[in-house]
Amino acid sequence: MHRPLLPDVEEICRQASRIIVINGVVDTTNIGAIFRSAAALGMDAILLSPTSCDPLNRRAIRVSMGSVFLIPWTWLNAPIYTLKQMGFCTIAMALTEQSISIDAPILHSVEKIAIIMGTEGDGLSPQTIAEADYVARIPMSHNVDSLNVAAATAIACWQFRKQS
Repeated sequence: MHRPLLPDVEEICRQASRIIVINGVVDTTNIGAIFRSAAALGMDAILLSPTSCDPLNRRAIRVSMGSVFLIPWTWLNAPIYTLKQMGFCTIAMALTEQSISIDAPILHSVEKIAIIMGTEGDGLSPQTIAEADYVARIPMSHNVDSLNVAAATAIACWQFRKQS
């Protein structure tokens, strides 16, 4: 499949302070919803792993309401930990024993944040979680253990949006 010429990761991240990293999300509806939330809630860019579906898929574009054309994005072909070399604090969104609440003050004390969102069902790999600076979770009620990746991304975008 021919992919359009996109900016490289360094170019996308140069001026960014809030990015979403989509790791292995394959549902076009989720991709579209993630792009729409990220654009609406002030994220600077989106990076997608090569195992994620193409945001230029017709369904993803439709669900995003065209947001795939509003927010800078590109494919991340390097390991996620390379974002640290660009000054980003990496926050893996995952349910683990080490997870801290998404509203923990320490998560809001850094300037540049890369929020890493995992696949539908399995979430993030243990390696990705281990390599992240922090592992965060969204506090839940009524014994619900998790949210859909698109809903969780919207909450993370709101929580980590730039404060003026």
